[in-house]
Amino acid sequence: MDWWGRKAEMDCKEFERLIPDFIAQKLDYPTLKKFSEHMDRCGDCREELLVQFFVTEGIQRLENGSTFDLQADLEERLQEMRQQIRFHGIFMNLGVAMEIAAVGILLAIVVWMLL
Repeated sequence: MDWWGRKAEMDCKEFERLIPDFIAQKLDYPTLKKFSEHMDRCGDCREELLVQFFVTEGIQRLENGSTFDLQADLEERLQEMRQQIRFHGIFMNLGVAMEIAAVGILLAIVVWMLL
């Protein structure tokens, strides 16, 4: 558990429960990051994601009558996930840097006022 009382790592059961939300692109950033980290570590879950993606997307596309390359589509979705995680991480780091700068400026003002 982390210091907020949340589980630090995702287990296989939780991963499998979240696969439909991943396919529907409904995962928030913290969940998406844990989902990605677990998928990178667990071959069984990666395979389960592949199966569920193929079944879900394949049936939907067969009903629509559209052509598809599910392997390429899944790879594209995973690449989008990685980019989203990377972008959010950069954004979070920028936010932390701005907070540190703001605290530094406030401290400088307080010190200046006291002198």
